[in-house]
Amino acid sequence: MKELALHILDILQNSTRAKANKIELNIFEDTKENVYSIEIKDDGCGMSPELLARVTDPFTTSRTTRKVGLGVPLFKHTAEQSGGHLEITSEVGVGTVIKATMQHDHIDRPILGSVAAVFVQTVASNPEIRFVYTHTKNGKSYVFDTDEVNEALDGMPIQSPEVINYLIGMINENLKEIGVD
Repeated sequence: MKELALHILDILQNSTRAKANKIELNIFEDTKENVYSIEIKDDGCGMSPELLARVTDPFTTSRTTRKVGLGVPLFKHTAEQSGGHLEITSEVGVGTVIKATMQHDHIDRPILGSVAAVFVQTVASNPEIRFVYTHTKNGKSYVFDTDEVNEALDGMPIQSPEVINYLIGMINENLKEIGVD
């Protein structure tokens, strides 16, 4: 995939299908330590040890509509080609954590891309789920929490086009303030 945001979209969709009530996206960048990590945590149904052992195999999927699942294997490949690795922990009834760690300056690390659009569209498509997005770069952080946003919206639907456009712009502006390109 050409953008990390597309990997994030795929994993966020997995979390929504896992019936999560809360999904956290944590992106951590440290240019001095040369670390770039993306972690997605959910409190969904989790995976059995058997499924967890096979989840990075492209011919393993929990979906019944097709026989392949490329999202996690491609995310693993991206992490590894960028000088890093992918870690997955999961427990049935508790949830799943997927964390890709890469070298920040690696020539093969894709750009982040339109993470704000991917994130807000996922939020708008799943207004019943609490989403928290934390992005930290070189010690500066930005946090987006749908509980806070919904409170500020005071009943206005988060999935309305005006709100979606506003939130994408707000996230992009805040990411720029902490130095995210």
